[in-house]
Amino acid sequence: MSESVAARLLAVLGAFDSGHRVLTLTGLAHRAGLPLATAHRLAAQLTEWGALERDGGGCYQIGLRLWEVATLSPRPVGLREAALPFMEDLYEATHENVQLAVRDGTEAVYVERITGHSAVGVRTRVGGRWPLHATGVGLVLLAHSPPAVQDQVCRGRLERFTEKTVRDPRRLRAMLAEVRRADAAVSDRQITMDALSVAVPVRGPGGDVAAALSLVVPSAGARPHTLMPAVRVAARGISRRLGRAAE
Repeated sequence: MSESVAARLLAVLGAFDSGHRVLTLTGLAHRAGLPLATAHRLAAQLTEWGALERDGGGCYQIGLRLWEVATLSPRPVGLREAALPFMEDLYEATHENVQLAVRDGTEAVYVERITGHSAVGVRTRVGGRWPLHATGVGLVLLAHSPPAVQDQVCRGRLERFTEKTVRDPRRLRAMLAEVRRADAAVSDRQITMDALSVAVPVRGPGGDVAAALSLVVPSAGARPHTLMPAVRVAARGISRRLGRAAE
């Protein structure tokens, strides 16, 4: 397969996101930046392989086989298996949102989440991406990222989600220094005005930060210092499990 064909196939798959889960052929071609005939041919090939599926109306969506292949990725799968028992314990103790994320470039990717009917609403989803500068897990991951990544984020556009979102690069750098000192982060109403996140690092076998674990609670009356110990216990448990898995 030539590189140009591979790039076009990836463009077709990349046309789908959380806001575009189902696409007509015309919408698919437009979002992929391809001629209609080319999009039709490539979509047919991907559908035959199972990467795409067509619904009753003829629209396209991501296929089950692509999900099956994605589960073979060692980083999130092994991490999720190690983390889930401890995340479940943390949820049972709090009945609040428990989230696990890893860094991919300048974004946090959520690889697992546990929530309940009574927990505060969150905008994250498994597989979803968020900028590193605003969420609790993102601040932890950014604080322990290479300096080049921190510079890229601080010099880039710091997206605003609420009036509390930190958008001043100097203030963000000070926050990252505090996250490293405290080995924890608090994101207070930076994503939504009704939620506060407490996050801590999860460390891999070599001691490097492999992921971040957070508890998201209603901001009204939240006391981060009382939530932190339970999150730390869960994160340490995950870190120990990761260490044993590497032995």
